[in-house]
Amino acid sequence: MSGHSKWSTIKRKKGAADAKRGKIFTKLIKELTIAAREGGGDPSGNPRLRLAIDNAKAANMPADNIERAIKKATGELEGTTISELTYEGYGPGGVAILVEVATDNKNRTVAEVRHLFSKHGGNMGESGSVAWMFEKKGIVTLPKQGKSEEDILEVALNAGAEDMRIEDEFYEIQTDIESFETVRKALVDEELKTENASLQWIAKNTVNIGGENAEKLLKLIESLEDSDDIQNVYSNADFDEEFVQQQS
Repeated sequence: MSGHSKWSTIKRKKGAADAKRGKIFTKLIKELTIAAREGGGDPSGNPRLRLAIDNAKAANMPADNIERAIKKATGELEGTTISELTYEGYGPGGVAILVEVATDNKNRTVAEVRHLFSKHGGNMGESGSVAWMFEKKGIVTLPKQGKSEEDILEVALNAGAEDMRIEDEFYEIQTDIESFETVRKALVDEELKTENASLQWIAKNTVNIGGENAEKLLKLIESLEDSDDIQNVYSNADFDEEFVQQQS
């Protein structure tokens, strides 16, 4: 989790979370739309939609926005067709990058992604070129809230979590795919507020990066995440401690 965790830390220190840029609602609406289109508009029978609704509520999205996104996906309201795609490539320092997108215009999006890679010292790769370096895991992030680290860790591990990382203001819990929903529900049952819960690509091994390459990589990742079409960006970078501290 090292590279993933340090990127989370950098984002918090820089105040560069999606919510700060006004992007989070756009990304959440796309996830709601895709989840409802693929699994139906009833969250009780659609785990992906139930999770998307919970994350939207955690971000304080109005109920009308959530309902409208679901109705567009199920055909009750007119809406555009959103496609999910994954692009792969390499960033400065040779780090591997996975980019998940949700778009209504594939040609526009691939051109933008290719441009951003090139602009910031990276290059796009063929399908499968870096995906093998990652594995999908469940990640639940929650702020510190009353209970001790030991209590939260006990709840998470008893529910099947693999690991928990502790930062100054938040906990990040990792699970395998099969245990993800069980762990998330166990935390909710303990009345713990989650900041975000999702399935994410986590690097199997990381590449240490610092200095100029780290600066360039940071700009590349931020530029990608700033695009309305891009849902998530993952890398196997392990930003060195000196660089992480410089971002505060």
